[in-house]
Amino acid sequence: MITNDIQTVLPELILAVYAMLALIGAVYTGKDKLTGALTYVTAALMAVLAIWIGTSAGSGTAFGGMFIDDAYARFAKVAILIAAAAILVAGVEPMAKRGLDKFEYPVLITLATVGMMMMVSAGDLMSLYMGLELQSLALYVVAAMNRDSVKSTEAGMKYFVLGALSSGLLLYGSSLVYGYAGTTLFSGIIQAATGEGLALGLLIGLTFVTAGLAFKVSAVPFHMWTPDVYEGSPTPVTAFFATAPKLAAMGLFARVLFDAFGSAISDWQQVILILSLLSMFLGSIAAIGQTNIKRLMAYSSIAHMGYALMGLAAGTQYGVQAMLVYMAIYLTMNVGAFAFIMSMERDGKPVTEIKALNQFSKVEPLKALALLVLFFSLAGVPPMVGFFGKLYVLNAAVQADLAWLAVAGVVASVIGAFYYLRVVYYMYFGESEGGVEAPMAPAAWVMLMGSAAIMVLGVINLFGIEGAAAAAAQALVN
Repeated sequence: MITNDIQTVLPELILAVYAMLALIGAVYTGKDKLTGALTYVTAALMAVLAIWIGTSAGSGTAFGGMFIDDAYARFAKVAILIAAAAILVAGVEPMAKRGLDKFEYPVLITLATVGMMMMVSAGDLMSLYMGLELQSLALYVVAAMNRDSVKSTEAGMKYFVLGALSSGLLLYGSSLVYGYAGTTLFSGIIQAATGEGLALGLLIGLTFVTAGLAFKVSAVPFHMWTPDVYEGSPTPVTAFFATAPKLAAMGLFARVLFDAFGSAISDWQQVILILSLLSMFLGSIAAIGQTNIKRLMAYSSIAHMGYALMGLAAGTQYGVQAMLVYMAIYLTMNVGAFAFIMSMERDGKPVTEIKALNQFSKVEPLKALALLVLFFSLAGVPPMVGFFGKLYVLNAAVQADLAWLAVAGVVASVIGAFYYLRVVYYMYFGESEGGVEAPMAPAAWVMLMGSAAIMVLGVINLFGIEGAAAAAAQALVN
């Protein structure tokens, strides 16, 4: 029995053991100079694990149903590992330039990744919380890595305090669910929730759990931490916040709603609808007045999570598929965009002001073109792949008789297009007072260009993501 369980959790076990060995080795050697090599080795291990997970079949459950290894979990894990590896590699040079190339960084990112893999495979409220806290505790530290920066320290503190509040909400909700369902297993909760309607205690518990998870995806009104943490954290850390943890949290959200409360869709659908609607509009409107590109990307992520939640709000298998396709596209766009944002500097110092990009196209026409493609895709401009991501979730809403939500999504997308196009305007038509430099390591340059190329060439067949997402959605909903 234990052999089968260990085999099921082997990828997570390998990554966790590697992180502990790397930490011990780095502490005893005391060589921060090896951080770059350690980061590349970590990224390579994540890439190998992603290939392994993506090419092997799921093996069911482990530890009495607390850990689920199905097509849904594997889809999410592959995307999480690839995104984490890409951000690690792209951030090597920027972290070194800022004097932040400490060995703790790749180790903490590895531990956070283990937590995220645990989150999307959670089949129990206790394993859910273990994965969530492992991810969160590691991210609290990396947010405050730049100890010489007041903003970085402030970002870490805000994230920690508000994260503790969300954990409290989640725990309180979980305790209520356990009290009324008599079990913490999702398979047991869904049986207790089957009937004419949810018991009041279960409904209140579900509400608190939803609030705790909404914080993790930075959905309105639980978004207040996002702009300050994105702005204050070192840019490579911000890039990580904007990618893998978002998919992990959204994956966990769907896992809880469908595996534990799939028989009570009408009860939680209304809450998800409101979260989606508010996130789309606040993210789109609040980003208009931003002058810092990291804060702009923070509000952009809030709006994008609103669109992803639209897929969940549909409450259907196709809605889950649409959400997974949207998140995969979102990760690709953000990896490319942040590969560029990490490189922005003037006189060797990082620059995050949007106006610094004035006339950038005359200095670096190829990079400006790649960024134009990525921002057009983020805005949902056809024929970029980002347009088809939004089309998926809008179609899921229409099929679920939520046409009004789809119309609201189109309106929010039109509003949001303004601030993406404003960045493009500065690059091509701004005043000649920018002077920003964007020296990029070869790996970061490949990620920028590769992401832009995917946004253009992906219109052919989305690189097969549709089929994988459909299989993952079927594993979750059926």
